[in-house]
Amino acid sequence: MAEVLGHLFRMRNLQYLMPFYALGWGLLVVNFSLWLLAAIAWGCLLQFLFEYILHRFAYHGTPPTDQGAFSKLYRTHIAHHEFPSDPRFFAGDAPWYGVRVAALVAGLHSLVLWPLVGLSSSIVIGTSATFVGGISAYLFYEYCHTLAHLPVRKGGFGRWITRTHLAHHFQDHHATFHVSAGMGWIDRMLGTAFDKAQARERFDAQTHATLGMDPDDARLVMAREELGLIKNGD
Repeated sequence: MAEVLGHLFRMRNLQYLMPFYALGWGLLVVNFSLWLLAAIAWGCLLQFLFEYILHRFAYHGTPPTDQGAFSKLYRTHIAHHEFPSDPRFFAGDAPWYGVRVAALVAGLHSLVLWPLVGLSSSIVIGTSATFVGGISAYLFYEYCHTLAHLPVRKGGFGRWITRTHLAHHFQDHHATFHVSAGMGWIDRMLGTAFDKAQARERFDAQTHATLGMDPDDARLVMAREELGLIKNGD
């Protein structure tokens, strides 16, 4: 547990979100009502759905042909599949991304609710949903993801998370896009639940770690060189 939490404390993406998390909790405490609990639950649900959508359609979508865009995708996710035990690639390489998304979602909530409940109430509800609910769900995601990948002693919960998530890494990268514990219903609902027979049929040892791409694809080679994972000419 201590090793997992220590790794989380060092993640820049989480460090950048903490002021917004504190702001959300502060507004929640000062303006508490039972309706805000519903807002928090809504924010958690949105984040869990966003986790799935981003993972499936952005990270596992068709790789860009432009080298700059491809290298960004490589740093964000493909490198994590090639080097799943390397902590440098657990959280990608966009520490401000979560802040931008959280600010956008909180702003959209406030704009939609403003005509209905007034400006101040819409801000409190929007920040509770996003900065408390959404960030709490994101913290849980990062905890589950880190626990799955770190070689630490694990209880029943940790073994469950590890078994579920590493099936995505080592058996079928076309399935199991959720990471957070208990969110398997999203994969089942959207047709990407893990299936052993289907996984065996789709598995290709040569291209599995590169998400179906030829490991010698020029884009992959360049992206690895940019991160110093291989030397030029190797």
